[in-house]
Amino acid sequence: MKIYQENNKRAYIPLLLLADEQESMIDKYLDKGTMYVLDDNGVKAAIVVCDEDNGVLEIKNLAVEPQFRRQGYGRKLIEFVYARGKGKYNTLQVGTGDSPLTVPFYEKCGFKRSHVVKNFYTDNYDRPIFECGIQLVDMVYFVKK
Repeated sequence: MKIYQENNKRAYIPLLLLADEQESMIDKYLDKGTMYVLDDNGVKAAIVVCDEDNGVLEIKNLAVEPQFRRQGYGRKLIEFVYARGKGKYNTLQVGTGDSPLTVPFYEKCGFKRSHVVKNFYTDNYDRPIFECGIQLVDMVYFVKK
């Protein structure tokens, strides 16, 4: 298994769309972000992180191919960016929908609930976004110091 920085980020749009369903939203962070790809006999997952200033590194997208979920690939990418950011950043943060799929995952990875951006999904996406049958409305932020 190897993790490497990818510069041809647009080639991974189909993968990134698994985690962020609207390409125009991906466009807002993809060019300024750094992408890492996890390859384990083929690409299994990707993560995009952005320097948000003030010592904050934010996970903007974490996508794992559906057939390889729940095998530790997402956690490996989080551990990779966390280790890489030590000394340069004091906080790793992620904003996600308040869903029974993603919230427990980030909590298991050591993140703590920080704050909520009300109506983020309804205000910024051109259609309703659902996860596990639940419409996402607010964005919940989690941080790991």
